[in-house]
Amino acid sequence: MTVLTSALDLAGDAYAERRAAMLGKIAELDAEHAKAVAGGGPKYVDRHRKRGKLLARERIELLLDPDAPFLELSPLAAWGSDFAVGASVVSGIGVVEGVECVIVASDPTVRGGSSNPWSVAKSFRAADIALENHLPLINLVESGGADLPTQKEIFIPGGRIFRDLTRLSAAGIPTIALVFGNSTAGGAYLPGMSDYVVMVKDRAKVFLGGPPLVKMATGEESGDEELGGAEMHARTSGLADYMAADERDALRIGRRIVARLNWRKQGRQPMSTRPPKYDEEELLGIVPEDLKIPFDPHEVIARITDGSDFDEFKPMYGTSLVTGWATLHGYPIGVLANARGVLFGQESQKAAQFIQLANQTGTPLLFLQNTTGYMVGKEYEQGGIIKHGAMMINAVSNSRVPHLTVVLGASYGAGNYGMCGRAYAPRFLFTWPSAKSAVMGPAQLAGVMSIVGRQAAQARGQDFDEEADAQMRALVEAQIESESLPFFLSGRLYDDGVIDPRDTRTVLGLCLSAINSAPAAPPASGFGVFRM
Repeated sequence: MTVLTSALDLAGDAYAERRAAMLGKIAELDAEHAKAVAGGGPKYVDRHRKRGKLLARERIELLLDPDAPFLELSPLAAWGSDFAVGASVVSGIGVVEGVECVIVASDPTVRGGSSNPWSVAKSFRAADIALENHLPLINLVESGGADLPTQKEIFIPGGRIFRDLTRLSAAGIPTIALVFGNSTAGGAYLPGMSDYVVMVKDRAKVFLGGPPLVKMATGEESGDEELGGAEMHARTSGLADYMAADERDALRIGRRIVARLNWRKQGRQPMSTRPPKYDEEELLGIVPEDLKIPFDPHEVIARITDGSDFDEFKPMYGTSLVTGWATLHGYPIGVLANARGVLFGQESQKAAQFIQLANQTGTPLLFLQNTTGYMVGKEYEQGGIIKHGAMMINAVSNSRVPHLTVVLGASYGAGNYGMCGRAYAPRFLFTWPSAKSAVMGPAQLAGVMSIVGRQAAQARGQDFDEEADAQMRALVEAQIESESLPFFLSGRLYDDGVIDPRDTRTVLGLCLSAINSAPAAPPASGFGVFRM
């Protein structure tokens, strides 16, 4: 039988402690998400509503099919920076007229929806997802343009937003702009480079230069409407393909545009599915608060895969890495999950072979990270850990099938790379609130710096200042600890969101469905599978 059997002691103290710790982290996560939902705060939300306008998330809700899910991406962007949590833009994947689309909505309650460095990066990520997964892109536009005090960080890279729109269109992926308010200066090119443009009458304003700038540049007197209003663009310039009576009408028109795309998913259709044998609630009590304590990833796999059915590959070889085949919401997947954190030579060779097999059959890969990195020490260096680790990283780098990554616990050192961290371009990457990621653990990093400092003092013939060293270690440990936490990393878009463990199966199912909007990966070519 390949159905996993759980050994989790639901009545034990360890389970209760882990569950309580995770619930505490989830409460913190909910509080941070609430900041993003609040936008610019009550003052600016009230001002926006008094103008008769919908909020960004309300626009998205009306655009989506009734009761359709919306997978919000990077909701904590800009966390820990000078900008509002969420980076003044809402992005995600939702279903419109039966079609999965990437949706990007300006939040005009935050500095008028102006783009800051983090909102630009968030828009880049949304465009990448649309292109990789062959998903139509819908922009809900109301933005005051660039945040001028940070223009030096926006202007040069920001042009990529318009390049991405043209590349999507060239790839046959529709781009749609629904303009609810201002879209000025460089922002005018957002509708200008979209395939379909809808503007709201008496509300939309699209121009390269507003009346004050035109007055200064040319001496010409002009008003907003004649310079860039919806009616002018619908009747005179031709930029607007449709003029909507109001916001709801614009969203209705947007839905009709999608309905007329004749869009079809080009990937695999899911097979029949069964729920896991074990309750998703139990995912809360698996990962210890102290990540030095190992946990069994089979317990996670049993609670996210269809029927908890898992065909393990090489179960007795390289046992610190679990590999095997399963389905999730009817989609076949290959799973790589860290069992005891550290990766040895056998684990690396096992992973490389497994990744090659997945590429032979076009099977997407799911990486469940809890790794301290590749093993160090004289015995392992002499045994070839570098070349074995390089073999695994090579396989991950050149794999053609879609990759999904979830960071459950630790993600340190080159183990982050071998287990398909952000730099290795997984289609989607999410983290649990328990996760931590850095070049190495805080204590190890501070200890290395201490050893280097001690050796330098000895080389100079100086006494080593133990008190200063203790202070340095404490400061470094505190810094690395804060910088390795999921909110900090998610704020920098090193993942696509921090998720409640109980939502893991649903989130991965939505991602697998989105991935299969694109054609299936081509079969592996070149050499056959090398036995490692």
